[in-house]
Amino acid sequence: MKITGRAWKYGDNVNTDYIIPGRYMELTDPKEMAKHAMEGIDTTFVAEVQKGDIVVAGRNFGCGSSREHAPLSLKYAGVGCVVAESYARIFYRNAVNIGLPALECPGVTKSVDQGDELELDLGAGTVTNLTRGSKLGFTPLPAFMLDVLNAGGLVPYLSKLESW
Repeated sequence: MKITGRAWKYGDNVNTDYIIPGRYMELTDPKEMAKHAMEGIDTTFVAEVQKGDIVVAGRNFGCGSSREHAPLSLKYAGVGCVVAESYARIFYRNAVNIGLPALECPGVTKSVDQGDELELDLGAGTVTNLTRGSKLGFTPLPAFMLDVLNAGGLVPYLSKLESW
């Protein structure tokens, strides 16, 4: 599975209230949530993000609340993947569960600038910065996780299993 897009770069400790402020917690429609993605930290994001773009962040991305609003808002805003130095555990699980790839890649914030074009190969475990001509590695995702992501998340994946 490959994802190509423009980088949106953020720092460390980007919490769920930055990703989608708590005042939107009553929203249940992911398309409505998407209208407020990254509103707490970047007011230009929703107007400028393009389908397949990639959020690049530092350590502890998605810390804070356990609600799924944060990864859902990113996915429905068009984000193809989040690549971070590290994640808050609950954000990482929620992202995978809803079908948003979340990759842990040490050194990514030093190797990517805002707006760089990136190509991610989830199976091979590579982040290629097409703008700089550089490449970073990360632990490739196991086949079952790629299957979950390709299905669109955990629920669609499980619904396809005959034994489920």
